Amino acid sequence: MSGRLVVLGSCGGWPEPGRACSGFVLEYQGVRIVLDLGYGTLPRLLALLGSSAADGVDAVIVTHAHPDHMVDLHGLLRARWYGRRGAPPIPLHAPEPVLARLTGLEDDGPEVVRRAFDWHPLPAPSRAVGPLRLESMLLPHYLPNAGARLSGPGLTLAYTGDTGPDPALAELGRGADLFIADATDWGQRPGAAPAPAVRGPSLNLTAREAGEAAAAAGARRLLLTHFWPDNDRQASRAAAAAVFDGEILLAEEGLEVPLG
Repeated sequence: MSGRLVVLGSCGGWPEPGRACSGFVLEYQGVRIVLDLGYGTLPRLLALLGSSAADGVDAVIVTHAHPDHMVDLHGLLRARWYGRRGAPPIPLHAPEPVLARLTGLEDDGPEVVRRAFDWHPLPAPSRAVGPLRLESMLLPHYLPNAGARLSGPGLTLAYTGDTGPDPALAELGRGADLFIADATDWGQRPGAAPAPAVRGPSLNLTAREAGEAAAAAGARRLLLTHFWPDNDRQASRAAAAAVFDGEILLAEEGLEVPLG
């Protein structure tokens, strides 16, 4: 069964001019599932839907509570609260800190959030999301991050959110048709500000590490995303290609990736 993935945003941290932060839409068997909604993604989502009230969103998955992955979820909340109050709540699959941050952004937050979204915590046991099966697992980051794996007849898609290297990535992306992976490459640009101080292992992937994860998973295609602003994306592709011999795509706003 064919479908497509549409890139809403591709930057990590904050968006470059004309771009947006992390966000994707998966369309499959007539269902639209949103994956993350970082800075600048909501207008692109509403344009895709052709609706200022976000009609046509069947579910939302948010990997973690960093603003570059979820802040425009608040805009979606308002689109539903003011534009479609009384409509059935949209299923929201996300770690608890996402719900807490969203609630804190809105007056009468708990009531508004409850009526706009039907929250399901992540990570969690396997569950159905429309015609797909959602599996999730905790991956190492600065706060709880749930990698997501969506599978159905003829389709397996995996998305890391933000993560450091971890053996679990091979299972997350196992045999995936499309593996969407963090490729932050903090220090790629000369003179770039250093990564936040971390004691212990890295908590974001480089493009090379994303390629290694895709190779270990036996994924068919790799979509690099979460590029630090002003990074050389072609250099990131080359770094991943040194260790992964499948097709490598670069997330670009508006990119449509056929699936199935």
